[in-house]
Amino acid sequence: MMPIDQKYMRVQVRYSGKTGKPVGIFGACWHLMRGTMRQDCLTDEDKETFLRVEEWFEEHLPNPPFYEDGNTIRGITWFKTGTTDEMIGRLDPLLRLLEKYGVPYDVVFTNHPGEIVNEDEFQVGVV
Repeated sequence: MMPIDQKYMRVQVRYSGKTGKPVGIFGACWHLMRGTMRQDCLTDEDKETFLRVEEWFEEHLPNPPFYEDGNTIRGITWFKTGTTDEMIGRLDPLLRLLEKYGVPYDVVFTNHPGEIVNEDEFQVGVV
């Protein structure tokens, strides 16, 4: 259940990446797909699931400009709550992948995600 008074939501795993912050759900699924987290990686069916979900997000969610240069500012993104219910619901298959492969994750809510460096209708990018 989403806390009503929290403005931002992020799904993140319990290890950090190059940003120094916990890796988000898409990064974690890429790690699983590439087999960089452990010996095993996603089955072909699970790869298709991930790529189908990611493709939907690429079509419907703007890509923050800080990703264009490899994210040298080490930004992370947070969904805006309330306006992104459909998007948040579309994360369910990815949550199931994390669970299937034993990757612990947290769904985090906050009003203070960090210094906002990018914002669109659905998300904020912060450092």
